[in-house]
Order: sequence, then C-alpha cells, then structure tokens
Amino acid sequence: MDAMMNPQLSSPDPWPEAPQLPGPIIMDQRWTDALFLHWRVPEATAAAFMPPGVMPDVYDGSSWVGLIGFRMRKAGLGRGPAIPFFGDFNEVNVRLYSREPDGTRGVVFLSLDADRLAVVLTARAAGIPYVWSRTGFHSAESDGSTGYSVRRFRGGASSEFAAVPELDSVVTDPLSIHLTARFGLHTSFRGRTLYIPNTHSAWPLHQAELIRLDDGLVSAAGMVVAGPPDSVLFSPGVRTQFGRPRVVST
Repeated sequence: MDAMMNPQLSSPDPWPEAPQLPGPIIMDQRWTDALFLHWRVPEATAAAFMPPGVMPDVYDGSSWVGLIGFRMRKAGLGRGPAIPFFGDFNEVNVRLYSREPDGTRGVVFLSLDADRLAVVLTARAAGIPYVWSRTGFHSAESDGSTGYSVRRFRGGASSEFAAVPELDSVVTDPLSIHLTARFGLHTSFRGRTLYIPNTHSAWPLHQAELIRLDDGLVSAAGMVVAGPPDSVLFSPGVRTQFGRPRVVST
C-alpha cells in the first residue's frame, strides 16, 4: 500500500535519475572493475544494523547483504585533482540497504576494507567503518575472471572471491537496479544519523559466473548467509561525486 501512495518506495524501473547533488562537492572518485555478490537475509536481521531513523530497504520480501569489491581510482577532494597514491586503492565492503520514511534510499556499510592506512584512519574519524587490510585485485586473461582478496592485519578475517563476467549481455532487471542504484549512505556519527549523498551515472551491469568464494568478511560483520550468492554482477565502473551530508530526523 505504501508503495502505491509514495512512488519513491516502489522498485526503480528502469534506472532512476540521480538526484541533484547538494553543494559543495566534497569528493570525486572513480569506481572500476566492480564485482557485486548479494544474498537474501531476513528483514529483522538487517534491521538490527540500521542507524536510528532508517529501516531496511526490502525487495521481493527480503533484505539483502552485499559483498562488493572494486578499485578506487583518482579519488580527490572537492573538484580538485586526484590525490597521488592515496587516491588509488582496492576496496572490499560489506553493506546493507536502507530507506528513510520519505523513500530516500541508501546503503549502510558494515565494513570497508582498504590498504591505505591514512584513508582508513580519516574515514573512521568520520564514522565510516573502514578496516586496514591487505587487499588485492586479480584479473586473469586465461579465463577472463575478475576477483578480489582481503586479509586483515588485525582479527584474522579474510576473503577471496572471483567471477567471470558475461560482457556480451547487459543486465537491467529490477533486482539488479535495486541493489546498485544507490545515491547515498546512512551512517551514525556522534549520536546522529547522517545521510551522505552521491551521484553517478547508471552502472553498466553484466551477469557474472562465480568461480571462487572463500569469505569471512560477511560473518565477521555479524551476518549469517548460506550457500552461493543469489546475485552476481560485474561492472566496468562509474565516476561518482559526493555532496554535503545532512542529518536524518529520528
């Protein structure tokens, strides 16, 4: 019923237009070679991880947890040039999907692994749960696979996953759009829930065949999944910009 009364709550079809980004631009990044693995999880399980003022964003009766690897490239502050060395690194994150009462969609990060300590410390100071880890990107010409590996310097959690993208097909189904058409993140910072908006063009999405998965990051984040992922996607990437955060009413 609420989806009929508020069109923002219905599944986007096709790609929704990115909302106008509130100025000023605080960061410019490129995300490349993205590999998305997703599992269904109970809504009640995801709700326990939501910051105050937001709820799980449900699709097809389920919440979803994602394990996503990508290559950060040319990250820079504002509209300025990319930051040398620190603006390029590999990242693997575990995330859930969130929604405000007015229909604003976002993601809630449970963890983000990266190998740039300065980036990790700066992001953690802003309330983003980065973890310092040894992260690797792997691309094999022999089988066309793309993959990522993580080994944390503390705690011992690790992950390794890879898939072969089907680059001759383009994915536009509602579930894939629901999981990737996200224009902001929800996070807790000093007792407040913040929404940090971003904007980017539509992800060019392709189905991918999973060939390797040995993951401990999802369970380390407090989520329990079983079996292979329900969705495996690949994208060559997008450019994104982040705007001024706002406080979410709780």
